[in-house]
Amino acid sequence: MSETITIIGGGLAGSEAAWQIANRGLKVRLYEMRPARSTPAHVTDRLAELVCSNSMGSTLPDRALGMLKNEMLRMGSFIIRTAFKHALPAGSALAVSREDFAAEVTEAITGHPNIEVIREEVQEIPEGPTIIATGPLTSDALTQQIQALTGQKYLYFYDAMAPIVTAESINMEVAFRQSRYDRESELGDAEGDYINCPLNQEEYEAFVRALLEAPRIPLKEFEKELERYFEGCMPIEVLASRDINALAFGPMRPVGLIDPRTGQRPYAVVQLRQDNVAGTLYNMVGFQTNIRWGAQEQILRMIPGLEEAEFVRLGQMHRNTFINSPTLLHPTLQFRRRDDLFFAGQITGTEGYVGSTMGGLIAGINVVRLVQGEPLLTPPRTTMMGALLYYITHAEPDNFQPMKANMGLLPELPRRVRKKTERYARYAERARRDLEQYLQETGFQPVEAPGVPVG
Repeated sequence: MSETITIIGGGLAGSEAAWQIANRGLKVRLYEMRPARSTPAHVTDRLAELVCSNSMGSTLPDRALGMLKNEMLRMGSFIIRTAFKHALPAGSALAVSREDFAAEVTEAITGHPNIEVIREEVQEIPEGPTIIATGPLTSDALTQQIQALTGQKYLYFYDAMAPIVTAESINMEVAFRQSRYDRESELGDAEGDYINCPLNQEEYEAFVRALLEAPRIPLKEFEKELERYFEGCMPIEVLASRDINALAFGPMRPVGLIDPRTGQRPYAVVQLRQDNVAGTLYNMVGFQTNIRWGAQEQILRMIPGLEEAEFVRLGQMHRNTFINSPTLLHPTLQFRRRDDLFFAGQITGTEGYVGSTMGGLIAGINVVRLVQGEPLLTPPRTTMMGALLYYITHAEPDNFQPMKANMGLLPELPRRVRKKTERYARYAERARRDLEQYLQETGFQPVEAPGVPVG
């Protein structure tokens, strides 16, 4: 077959996609702008460089990232297999020798007979089958092209992410459902759309003091412009520093709400809004923050009703180019207005190393199936792959923010299982079973190129 697939970006997603395509017999033209042009985060010119932590998260089969890794290995992920080959002692987590890992990926990709690696910046989106996997620090020139393609309002340059908790971990003996001024839910539910965590004056002032004393994540040099962005999307700790009651008149304002336990309006309130269709995840409205994660979790648990909260995402603010995937992408990772254009990796809103790699795996497999005239794959929603793909392509577009793999994305079990360890084990077993059935139904088999090392 003479078709050549273009991949832009040699990170985890781009490298995974290149391997999947090349091992299915198609030619790949992989563009990576380093070292001709570097980024503020990278320090080498190697493919699949791990730029932050060297941890890829849990390997336990009943944890979200453990499930995701197992599903990807079942589908033949080159990156995950190579990561395990270079694993370091880290208990139940997959920590990787980053230099050895990147060196092997680079050698395998550059030495593959079906892959041509081109070290130059791509400034225009090419014609023909293409995967854009340029990550959170996409170059300015290509960013302008993506912006022209998608529309300015669907491309974002910063994460201002509020924490997200699982609904089941909220203490509803303290928290209560209510919309302001007793407005009915958009779904006709008289209890209201929001879960409210009420604070009295003493609790509020203690919370504010903790925010002011909390250690913050320092901004990198290339993120200094975030300080201007903060004016339009203020971190709660910055707002709190302006006045003791700034939060009570801002994101924690209690107007229009009555605490059913007291019959009175609270001094302040934290509102949580449903974050996924299943109603298993809730985000903390207006609670973007740049507090270090360890301290952040402790401080947020000072909020009444969140004492035992399970956080699937903590707040953060950093430079991150990503598209509004619910508006622009199919779950196959195809661009809605151009079938032969795929996006993969962090630019789609998948957070973390493993989630980003998953996008490269699916996009790589699907672009080959498109070229060969075969039905494209969309893993079942009951799998972690399918749940994450469903989230980034079906979330509420107006409030879309990047998401990592977590159990709250999965559809609930037919019968409620109260014990979390047992519930997670059942999620994992259902995912394994449903993925296996799906792969059998579609006739999918992982492939390897004869004579080419696979790690």
